[in-house]
Formats: sequence, structure tokens, C-alpha cells
Amino acid sequence: MNRNKVNRLLLCFGFMLFSLGAYAKKPPKPELGNAPPPPPPGLPIDGGLSLLLVSGVAYGIYELKRKK
Repeated sequence: MNRNKVNRLLLCFGFMLFSLGAYAKKPPKPELGNAPPPPPPGLPIDGGLSLLLVSGVAYGIYELKRKK
């Protein structure tokens, strides 16, 4: 894989990571008598997701090098 393709791949990956912040919104302020219902309970997304992402990228690089 030449250097130009690697740079493009890293640039695209960086844009994907930074675009996630565009979806973050502040919750609306509750007004008197017009408060939104409480959010449903959910599971937190912790370090396991980032570990899964890093391992996927490492496996992809391994497979690309193995094909050569």
C-alpha cells in the first residue's frame, strides 16, 4: 500500500471521528409544567467500544499485509 493511500485513509478516518461531535445536542431546558419525560435507562458505552475499533483496524492492517 503506497503512502498516498495510507494518508487518504487516515484523513477519511479523522473526518469520521470529528463528525461525531456534530450529532451531540444539549437536552432541552424543562419549562414550568412542560418537562420532557425522563430518558429510558441504557447501558453506558465505555472503553470496550474503542478497544473493539482499534482491534478491527489492527486486524484489517494485518490482513492487508498478509495478502502481499
